[in-house]
Amino acid sequence: MPVFALTTLVMLAFAANSLLNRAALLGGEMDPASFALIRVMAGAVTLLGVVALRRRMRINRPDWGAVLALTAYLLGFSFAYLSMDAGVGALILFGGVQVTMFAGAVLAKENVPPARWIGMFVSLLGLILLLWPSEGLAISPMGFALMGLAAVGWGYYSLVGRGASDPLAATAWNFTYGVPLVALGWAVAPGDVAISSAGIWLAVLSGAVTSGLGYALWYNVLPRLGASVGALAQLSVPVLAIGLGALLLGEGVALKTLLSALLVLAGIWIGTTQMFAPQRRNSDLS
Repeated sequence: MPVFALTTLVMLAFAANSLLNRAALLGGEMDPASFALIRVMAGAVTLLGVVALRRRMRINRPDWGAVLALTAYLLGFSFAYLSMDAGVGALILFGGVQVTMFAGAVLAKENVPPARWIGMFVSLLGLILLLWPSEGLAISPMGFALMGLAAVGWGYYSLVGRGASDPLAATAWNFTYGVPLVALGWAVAPGDVAISSAGIWLAVLSGAVTSGLGYALWYNVLPRLGASVGALAQLSVPVLAIGLGALLLGEGVALKTLLSALLVLAGIWIGTTQMFAPQRRNSDLS
């Protein structure tokens, strides 16, 4: 499958995570800590099962940096959605992810062409427009801080994952080692909401499919994109989350949100068109 199609599939999975988490909390089906715990357990079980089916099962030594980053993302993500819509949360998350991954690309001395920088700034203008204070949009400072923590965690996790020799196994063991850390977060901040069967299914779907398998696929795609292109591609997730949130969860979409989404998409197009364009043969260059 072409890298563009694979990237699109991963971005849809990432957008679905926001909707599943928000749906569970919005409907009172589950508390955020329980959602994160079931999500990480479902992801670990699913991924270890897939690794076992390949007959290449071996116990990986923990990469605690990656495990802690994944834990920060899972807990920050779940708790932040107590106070914000799916699309707005995704915009904050992936805006922070973009900054983290671009910083990683610069520190790693990765070549970042001018068009990619322009694309990043255009996309960030879209995010700034969305988050600019207005009567129709009020963002909780605590929610913003929690989603910012999730953004740094996921950005760092994506950067570390590019070097994995076996992305599927690495993701499986990161989820497995993350279970006790997320359980600790659950013990420290237990919820007071009765867990419904619908909430459990939403968390399992998020953990097993859109998180576990989605992240494993992302680990395979990201080395072909590079950190800067990967950061730009992920800015499509908030746009998808806004549209799907309006369609499936009944979340409102203001004119400012639509303008923000257009700027984000324009930035992605500017920064990634050259990446996905077919390469000309040498004979065409003469």
